[in-house]
Amino acid sequence: MSEKKVFLIVCDGMADRPTRDRKFETPLDVAHKPNIDELARLGSVGLVDPISPGVVPGSDVAHFALLGYDPFRFYTGRGSLEAVGAGIRLAPTDVAFRCNFATVDENLTVVDRRAGRIKEHTQDLAESLNGMRITSTPDVAAEFHSTIEHRAVLVLRGPSISRMVSDTDPHATNIKVAKSTPLDETPASKKTAVALNEFTEKSFEILQKHEVNIERKSRGQNPANIVVARGPGTLPPITPLTVQYGIKAACVAAVPMVRGICKISGMEVLNVEGATGGLDTNLDAKAHAALEASEKNDLVFLHVKATDIPSHDGNFEMKKKILEKIDKMFGTMFDQIDLGNTYIALTADHATPISVRDHSADPVPIVIAGPDFPPSGLKKFSEKNSAHGNIGRIRALDIIPMIADRLGRAKKFGF
Repeated sequence: MSEKKVFLIVCDGMADRPTRDRKFETPLDVAHKPNIDELARLGSVGLVDPISPGVVPGSDVAHFALLGYDPFRFYTGRGSLEAVGAGIRLAPTDVAFRCNFATVDENLTVVDRRAGRIKEHTQDLAESLNGMRITSTPDVAAEFHSTIEHRAVLVLRGPSISRMVSDTDPHATNIKVAKSTPLDETPASKKTAVALNEFTEKSFEILQKHEVNIERKSRGQNPANIVVARGPGTLPPITPLTVQYGIKAACVAAVPMVRGICKISGMEVLNVEGATGGLDTNLDAKAHAALEASEKNDLVFLHVKATDIPSHDGNFEMKKKILEKIDKMFGTMFDQIDLGNTYIALTADHATPISVRDHSADPVPIVIAGPDFPPSGLKKFSEKNSAHGNIGRIRALDIIPMIADRLGRAKKFGF
């Protein structure tokens, strides 16, 4: 194992877009974050294109790139990442879907795609659907599990099925749940669409009568009375980065998709008490878990979801507060990290501007500090300052190779 250590910290949706109505200041500009700003002064700073300029990345493809995998070559859908991250074993022939518990009316028109962001009794709801018999395609089995809040995973198993089907999630409210359709002319795609549609219809029949939802309606809450699916995926054909570079790595993350890609890439995925993937996540516990993991690993990947949530809600002040909490997490880590033999990199998987409330193609800032990354001398870590940094503008795909080179694990190209 290399004597040097690496912490790669990814704050989901951290980057923002300066706008005139806020005097071109972002949450990173106005947040009080002395530890992160000190890291920027001591380390090298620049900008990262998650995929390439003008390409709006999903979190899944962005994390593929951050871990050194070209998503144009290896991405096979998000559902499989969610499933693996939730601890579900997948065979190469299985097709997995990201799912939401949602609220629909009697005509299957979507009232709330997240069922009031339901947090309680989702396991009970999931158990009523797990193992559902699909009569239209009797050789296809359905495995269903809840994950975080309103989110869940569906796995379809059987011979000759395909991920080439459309979503049943309409991705909007006040329209009906979508019918899945095949995206190519193969019998496998047609068969999978039929199975998914039956699962969706039966989920409404079962959940509408479930005692959890009867109780929710009595309290004036939106019932979680249907499951809508999106992002069908199969296992990606990738070589673990632990094999590529001969390193040992661990992941501290709560979001199933992130846990899934880290697991597939060869990392040990750690369970941290209090890590929720939400605004209430215990950042201090995650920091201590990452520090402890570094004792046995060359690379520790630490993911924080909380910055993305207020970004999608358009809540500038909340995003600023979350950044200040993350800075305190950094303070905990700084006290125990020696930059003489340790690298610490901070970046985002994508930008989620407050003004957009969704992902954008903007580049994201990055800082890497360590024994041989020269200091930028910048006084603040922000989007606009990073444009003047000493790293320049790189791709997310470049980060892991740069780290592997510093660890002495990169292979020479040519002679």
